[in-house]
Amino acid sequence: MVTKTKDYYEILGVPRTASPEEIKRAFRKLAMKYHPDRNPGNKEAEAKFKEINEAYEVLSDPEKRKRYDRFGPGMSPGEDFETSFRWEEGPSSSDVGADLFGNDRFGGFGDWFDRFFSGHRSFRAGKGFRTGGQDVEAELPLTLEEAHRGGTHSLILDGPERKVIEVTVPAGVRDGSILRLAGQGQPGSNGSAGDLRLRVRLLPHPRFTRPTDDDLQTDLPVAPWEAVLGARVPVTTLDGVVDVTIPPGSQSGQRLRLRGQGLRRRDGTRGDLFVRLHVLVPLQPTAEEKELFRRLAQVSRFDARQHTNLP
Repeated sequence: MVTKTKDYYEILGVPRTASPEEIKRAFRKLAMKYHPDRNPGNKEAEAKFKEINEAYEVLSDPEKRKRYDRFGPGMSPGEDFETSFRWEEGPSSSDVGADLFGNDRFGGFGDWFDRFFSGHRSFRAGKGFRTGGQDVEAELPLTLEEAHRGGTHSLILDGPERKVIEVTVPAGVRDGSILRLAGQGQPGSNGSAGDLRLRVRLLPHPRFTRPTDDDLQTDLPVAPWEAVLGARVPVTTLDGVVDVTIPPGSQSGQRLRLRGQGLRRRDGTRGDLFVRLHVLVPLQPTAEEKELFRRLAQVSRFDARQHTNLP
């Protein structure tokens, strides 16, 4: 039996009374620190990144957080927030909301096969009647980078015989995509097995949001003089850092489009990356900076209240 022993509030370093914004800020800070791209080959950082995502996925969802707060980190699978095993009666499918990655990646398949054969979904054949296996559906969590680039992942299946299977993720898969592994589902009494259907779930990203299935958006802080005079500044994309031109007179909240820098599609084309500008002022200006702003206030005829888009 799988037992939850993690305190998601402790993982994110926030109190149980934390607001959604506080939880989001804590997640972004930790996810940036432990992101695999910043810690190549570091298994501890990779495991920590997965743990942070797991905690944020629960605490950022009001319903999941409510159930988690009710049962606590020691809840049993039967009292879980619907990420435990869920079996649906039907002719050919079962739904298993479990973490599929092996110990070398994101934990283990746990006692998936133990539960599979322990009566949660039993099938008895009549005398002389042999049946084929049933299909099983489970979740495959992927980072945006993994979905974008594709690749091969090792999954450990624990059951009567422990085995490792290789799953090839094609570049450009999307949230909700189904990957079908023939013959890896529930065994039947006639010796054949159903299929294992992996439903892709894209994990939250510390830098990018997805306004559409193909496009990405990221926030870019800029200084007042960069917004007024224009500038060339570095922006991180899925494929690395590129220089972006900030047009003179740019406003906070304005979006710049980087064509072809979004997620890869199955046909090889790509969506766009939108860069949202945030004009920030110095929090602790020096005496010289304050004097320069005073001089600007004296000579400038600009009236922000006459140019605002606010109601």
